[in-house]
Amino acid sequence: MTTSDISKHLTPPERLFAIVLAAGGSSRFGSTKQLAKLGGEPLVARAVRLATEVFGERCVLVLGKDWRDVAAVCKPLRGFLVVNTEFDSGMASSIAAGTGAVAESASGILLLLADQPLVDAAHLRLLVARWMQNPQCIVASEYAGIEGPPVLFPADYFDDLMALQGDHGARTILRKPSSRVLGIRCENAGFDIDSPADLESLSR
Repeated sequence: MTTSDISKHLTPPERLFAIVLAAGGSSRFGSTKQLAKLGGEPLVARAVRLATEVFGERCVLVLGKDWRDVAAVCKPLRGFLVVNTEFDSGMASSIAAGTGAVAESASGILLLLADQPLVDAAHLRLLVARWMQNPQCIVASEYAGIEGPPVLFPADYFDDLMALQGDHGARTILRKPSSRVLGIRCENAGFDIDSPADLESLSR
């Protein structure tokens, strides 16, 4: 049975959590990007919906800029809410905040960005299914010759995630020679929303 076959009937382990990263200041977008709508749905609400579809209540939403407004469009929120007061320091602080919130309870976490609107629940299930077959490995999305989010980290990497600094995200961990990384091809994960023009192009 292939990973794809397994993922169709997947029930993630009880100690596996999704962390939706939606705290950024959206400086290049010009407004709070998380609230921008695609097909009538805010980007952040879509990301939370996908995470909840796969992980149920084991979903952590990390917010920062305009967090009250962003949280409001995600109601009802079945999972947990973490407010990162250090969001201006870069994405690493949000990864650390989300990881720290579940580190004592989780055997693994999947990091999902709020601005990857072409990623779907089927791909998240594939990542989980591959990880369940290889629980000591990082399982990353692979696109344009690189590996990145959405990406699933086992608990062995939690300390590394919580030690990240700046705005480089978790890619520095993926590039370490000692990291055990498996990739699942997903070109859709390579498209993220950086500007209103990106959103307009996708809407067309």
